[in-house]
Amino acid sequence: MPLDPFDRALLDAVQRDATTSQIDLGAEVNLSSAAVNRRLKKLASDGVIQRTVAQLDPVPLGYTLTVITEVEVESERLDLLDAMKRTFMACPQVQQCYYVAGECDFVLIMLVRDMGQYTELTRELFFESNNVKRFKTLVSMSNVKTGMQVPVD
Repeated sequence: MPLDPFDRALLDAVQRDATTSQIDLGAEVNLSSAAVNRRLKKLASDGVIQRTVAQLDPVPLGYTLTVITEVEVESERLDLLDAMKRTFMACPQVQQCYYVAGECDFVLIMLVRDMGQYTELTRELFFESNNVKRFKTLVSMSNVKTGMQVPVD
């Protein structure tokens, strides 16, 4: 679906703060609050807005380490890959999972409380899997930029 400049401005605004009132959004993008409401509903029904969530700081919740893990699979059989995807999707510590082309097959971004928790997760996700050939762990020393904002222009 084609997005006009009003849609793009609304998307940019709600990505920054989804709690902004429709009146304030309207003032920001030069639309009435009724027009903002219609457009946001349309963007949601069209799947452009997938969900509205709160972005939490993981540190106060005890998740002090970000770990990036590259996973190489033993076999690329679709049923085995699908099983791995389901396992990764079900793990709450896996924040992002990418099935990639290149030297590895999956890249996982994980939040863990400490290395002990990560070690336990490696047992559950990798060592107990019959399809992990090897994995490589990178530990973030500083999360310079995180987020999921999509450029709208």
